[in-house]
Amino acid sequence: MQPVHDFEQRVREAIANPRNLGELKDADAVGSAGSAGCGDLMRLWLKFKEDRGRRVIDQASFQSFGCETAIAVASLATELLKGRTAEEARALQGGDLAAGLGPLPPMKIHCGELVEAALRDALEAGSTAPAEPAAAAAPSAPTLSDSLHQAGRATSGRKIVLLP
Repeated sequence: MQPVHDFEQRVREAIANPRNLGELKDADAVGSAGSAGCGDLMRLWLKFKEDRGRRVIDQASFQSFGCETAIAVASLATELLKGRTAEEARALQGGDLAAGLGPLPPMKIHCGELVEAALRDALEAGSTAPAEPAAAAAPSAPTLSDSLHQAGRATSGRKIVLLP
């Protein structure tokens, strides 16, 4: 079994230099997952391209309101997704997306599942998109901040503020 300090070091490294953080303009697909009630929300953007006759993920980015491990998994996942078809990406599970961190501790398995759920939501949205970039797909989705504020009003009345 991997020592805890190795896992923590890998998370710290991923947090220090997160990859593909922020909204992806003109995304072909956007997916969201999580619950403001538990404090974890994830939004994932995907942009596709044609590569040797296959439609593959060209770019992926994310926004997260959650723990450091969820952010680290999302950062690693956006790199892992590049060059994969929607079918290949759909076959990935939370553990696959988090593999670069090593085995997740039991209390952090939900972080991989959160990223997996956002990916599946994005792929579902992207499966109905035409092969050409669908600029209309991204703007129709509420922002992560809007989702947090709406959920906060519905559950606790707390105001949640996200800083850039």
